[in-house]
Amino acid sequence: MSFGSVQGPQIDVFLPVLQTVICVADLITATLLFVQYSIQSHRAILVLASGYVCSGVFAFLQTLAFPGAYAPTGLFGNADHAAWFFVLWQTTFPSAIIVYALWKDKRDSSAGLNIGMAVACVVAAIIVLSLLVTTGVEYLPTLYTGGITVQTPAAKFVNILMLLIGITALAILFSRWRSILDLWLIVTLIAWMPNFIVAAMLTTVRFSVGWYMARGYALVASCTVLTVLLTETTFLYARLVDSVVLLRRERANRLMSLDAATSAMAHELKQPLMAISASGEAALLWSQKSPVDLERVRKCITAMLSGAYRADEFISGVRELFKKRKEHRTAIQFDDVAREAIDLMRPGLQANGIFIETEFKDHLPAIYADRVQLQQVILNLIRNAIEAMNATHGARRLRLATRYDGRSAVILSVEDTGRGMTAADVERAFVPFFTTKSGGMGLGLAICQAIIEGHAGILRIAKADAAGCVFEMEMPVANDTPRDEVKVGVAGDDVRSLA
Repeated sequence: MSFGSVQGPQIDVFLPVLQTVICVADLITATLLFVQYSIQSHRAILVLASGYVCSGVFAFLQTLAFPGAYAPTGLFGNADHAAWFFVLWQTTFPSAIIVYALWKDKRDSSAGLNIGMAVACVVAAIIVLSLLVTTGVEYLPTLYTGGITVQTPAAKFVNILMLLIGITALAILFSRWRSILDLWLIVTLIAWMPNFIVAAMLTTVRFSVGWYMARGYALVASCTVLTVLLTETTFLYARLVDSVVLLRRERANRLMSLDAATSAMAHELKQPLMAISASGEAALLWSQKSPVDLERVRKCITAMLSGAYRADEFISGVRELFKKRKEHRTAIQFDDVAREAIDLMRPGLQANGIFIETEFKDHLPAIYADRVQLQQVILNLIRNAIEAMNATHGARRLRLATRYDGRSAVILSVEDTGRGMTAADVERAFVPFFTTKSGGMGLGLAICQAIIEGHAGILRIAKADAAGCVFEMEMPVANDTPRDEVKVGVAGDDVRSLA
């Protein structure tokens, strides 16, 4: 304790530099959190970002009012003004963390508008609180006497109060800890604690060793979450680059394979077609002779028929090649395939601010199907739902549910809150080359229907109106053992993410 109370040199430039760095770090952290909120639309992240804005601005205002920082007596006010700005700085941030911890499960639908309103409210709150501690400081307890020299008993009481607020925020956040961001906020709060302990117990004067130590802890606490966010962003970017490279490589390989396959098919078809063409021309010439050489004409027609048969056999062989192969069909669980599809589409769903709900029955009868083909159908339906909901401004919710019809089929429904479809669009939805999208080819749903019907199943539109669409996939079961237990949940609840 005596070491912490030792008076150190008064380095006037120390506070402006340190707290300007803290201000910039907090505002950058707030910006990154606002960006994350625009993607995930968790209300708690919006509150946390607002808390960082308050923290950064009050830290800078405290520096402006601090005697000896930018002016011998501060740019405005006196020592108590700087002290009360410090109190605002150290209370608004943990208060925001408390609200963040309590609102972790709440979501918003209009991210951009909410960010603007939040920034406006934060600016208004900062102005009101700043006016309170500048114009009404005479009504507040005196925290320092002798300029910037000695703390009053009220200052120690305020430091203890701020410590209790921080401990409360730490306890609430720890009890609701679910993500990486929560973990590093806990580290941040712990790093803040010595700031108040030193101020309340180890030192009663500014520029002591304990005072300098407390400011060092403040710098570490302010940069903790920023460092984590930047690190996570870098890692995510690196993984994204790797994924894009792999996708491009796979696409190039597929294009090469497709080019080779089409070249081979063109070559195989070209030969019988050329033979048919040559025989047809020869037959035409022999038929124009006088007298007509019927025997030669007959031979030409026979050659033409032979070429036609060869072309038909080749086309039939290609069709057989792309027909379903039963050796790839196994007994699978419909909900397992749906969960895999959700996991694959989760980045796209989060990027578009879409809330995922699932209602999967446990112990459903197995279905006999090609897992990959079934997954592609579900992925296509989810992509269509995302595009439909991107055209709306209301709540974006995607719901996947499975059920057993009690007889011989398992049904998966994919429900969205998109723009919906008209009655005329529903009638033509599965017609090849019909599409309601400006850049669509109109083949997705037709191919999906062909895949499901190839499995002896049914793909249909159960509902389509202005509130959204419901697509249903009905697949025959591999056995007829029904189950009744139901499991309801939100997809991704068990996923550890940054937020």
